[in-house]
Amino acid sequence: MPPYDPDMVARDEERERRLAAALRDNLKRRKAQSREAAAGTEPAAAAATPPPERT
Repeated sequence: MPPYDPDMVARDEERERRLAAALRDNLKRRKAQSREAAAGTEPAAAAATPPPERT
C-alpha cells in the first residue's frame, strides 16, 4: 500500500477548491454589504424584511 491514498488526495484537492470558491463568494458578499452600508442603503435581505410593528 502506498504511503498515501490517491483517492484521499483527490478528495482533499476537491475540498480545497470548494472551500476557496466559498471563501471568494463570502468575500464578495461581505464587500457588497460593506459598500451598501457605506452608501447608506440596506442590504437586499434586510430591505425585504418589514420593520417590526410599534405598539
